[in-house]
Amino acid sequence: MKDLALALCLLFATSTTAAFGGPAEDANAVIDQWSATYSANDRDALVALYAPDAILLGTTSPVISEGTEGIRKYFQELPGSGRKNTIVERRTIVLSDTSVVGTGFYTFTRTAENDTPRPSRFTMVVVKRDGRWMIAHHHSSPLSAARQ
Repeated sequence: MKDLALALCLLFATSTTAAFGGPAEDANAVIDQWSATYSANDRDALVALYAPDAILLGTTSPVISEGTEGIRKYFQELPGSGRKNTIVERRTIVLSDTSVVGTGFYTFTRTAENDTPRPSRFTMVVVKRDGRWMIAHHHSSPLSAARQ
């Protein structure tokens, strides 16, 4: 019995935490992957994080980007741009086992020395479809100045 208890303890100690993650952790992993992929300037990998019917209200676009091709077009200038993204603050709301809302603040920068950081806010609806977590809705907008 002691050997069984020791084996179980070792199994839990060496298991990855992802195996025990719930919807919040899984959705936040997608949001973190979005930020890392954006910062790598990998448009194809970034677009792959979105559901085929996703909607993007981009930070710098006057139109709604819909579906894979619309989102690909929105990010057309990303490859090789040197753009970076850092998530500063986030809140997560689990709506169900397959739907999570992540919202918060992030900052966009470029590698150029004279680039001014652009603080922005975001909301992402991350859903689980066919066993895969993906972004179904993404809204991003510049952070407005503080009210006086």
